[in-house]
Amino acid sequence: MVLCFLSRTMHLARYSSRLLGRQLCSSSANKPVLTLFTKKPCPLCDEAKEVLEPYKRRFILQEVDITLPENSAWYDKYKYDIPVFHLNGKFLMKHRVDIQKFEDQLSKLELHNDGNH
Repeated sequence: MVLCFLSRTMHLARYSSRLLGRQLCSSSANKPVLTLFTKKPCPLCDEAKEVLEPYKRRFILQEVDITLPENSAWYDKYKYDIPVFHLNGKFLMKHRVDIQKFEDQLSKLELHNDGNH
C-alpha cells in the first residue's frame, strides 16, 4: 500500500503540469456557462464583455456567431437584439448587461453547484 502511494506520488510530481491542466479543466466544468450571441462587428457586444470582465473567473464564456450558417436559427431569433446572453442555456438578458440580474443569477447557480459537492 505504501509502495503504491509512493509510486503514485512520484508519478504526480513528474507530471504536475499536466495534472494541473487537468484540474483546471475539471474545475471549470463546474462553472456556469454564459453564452453570448453575437456577430462581427458588434460594438455593444464588445462593451458587454468589458462590463463582464471582473466576473470572468466565475463563468465560462461561449460566443455564438449568429451569422454562421449552422447558427441560422439563432440569427432568425436574435438578429435585431444582439448582444443576447443565456446563462446555462436559459435566456438571461439582451442589448446591454444588467449587472444586478447577472450577479443574482450567477450567485444562485454558484450556490446550487456548491450544494452539489
